[in-house]
Amino acid sequence: MGRIETDRLLSILFGKAARLLVGAAAIASAGAPALASTINQNTSWTIDRSGTSTRYRVVAYGDSIYAGYRGSITNVARRSAPWVDGEYLSNKWGTDIEVIRRTKSGALASDIYNNKIVGERSYMQATSTRVVSFEMCGNDGLQARSSFAGQSGTCNYGVLNTALNNCTTYTPLAMQAINQYATTARVKTISNLYYPGYNSDNGLANCTDSSTGQRPNKQSIFLPYIARMNWRACNFASQYGFQCVDSFAQWMGADYDSNGDGVVDSVALQYQQGESESAYVTRITTTLRGTIRDSNSHLVSAGTSYDYLQSDDTHGTYYSSATISSGLFGSGSGSGAPNFSGSQIVNGKNPVWNQYGHERMGHGLSVFDPATPN
Repeated sequence: MGRIETDRLLSILFGKAARLLVGAAAIASAGAPALASTINQNTSWTIDRSGTSTRYRVVAYGDSIYAGYRGSITNVARRSAPWVDGEYLSNKWGTDIEVIRRTKSGALASDIYNNKIVGERSYMQATSTRVVSFEMCGNDGLQARSSFAGQSGTCNYGVLNTALNNCTTYTPLAMQAINQYATTARVKTISNLYYPGYNSDNGLANCTDSSTGQRPNKQSIFLPYIARMNWRACNFASQYGFQCVDSFAQWMGADYDSNGDGVVDSVALQYQQGESESAYVTRITTTLRGTIRDSNSHLVSAGTSYDYLQSDDTHGTYYSSATISSGLFGSGSGSGAPNFSGSQIVNGKNPVWNQYGHERMGHGLSVFDPATPN
């Protein structure tokens, strides 16, 4: 059977499973089913730059976001955020960059920590490793939000508190493990959570709050939980020597000053070192809430927007239709030239750096890359 026929058959056989695997480092759209299934989507791709044989490694751990999920369980987008970071590194260092993604779509934070970061630590222990990045907690929030959205009667906020507590437990454990194992890494990063489905959550829950007797607005319930997860991710980063990529600010805030406060929205929403958790949550959920925008229409100017989310309203969009086949066993590899030449990367930005979700996140990762590999 030919490759096209095989892919078509797999799509038919596993299409339903693929649609259920919306595990993401983000909170999915309201009403999404609670996820129980996970699938490994591990890839290794070498960005092969002409004129050099020197190779360094980027290792990324996470769920379907870093995997480059695109609606299939047998292939992923080549240009997911870690790959984009690898291309920037290849250009900056003038070397080949091997991008290792050890990911599991649908995985909770505990799973990513135990079975990816710790269980597959050998990938970051390689002496060629220079960058290690991870993201987690999205599926914890996804499952909790799905549970909450399905409630009737009196609202039970316990499922959301459990997700927050689990994220708070496993994020620093992941950082400690990476510090222990990635001894040659020059930079270590974490990406916090963006909020897809922001507009669709702007409606009343089916349950009733016991203290007010009213049905709460779902967006108003979920946003503070995401804010607390994000503050803690960045605060832990500062404690453990990591850099925090504020994907929430970069995806949810416009790239111009929409409210006239003198600060570009995507900058104003950023985590601020030294700010207390309560002050950050107030700033995000109250003070600057009017500047938060759904990522389906990310504004780069007052008159220009780009869609950062795929049609599932959860996973990031990506430049180029090129994929890596991970097959039924969840692993794929390959190599190829960079998509953008050095002359196309100006001031550390490629021509589409703010036009796609994965490009924006990949650029966010690249900001912290050192000037040299050693």
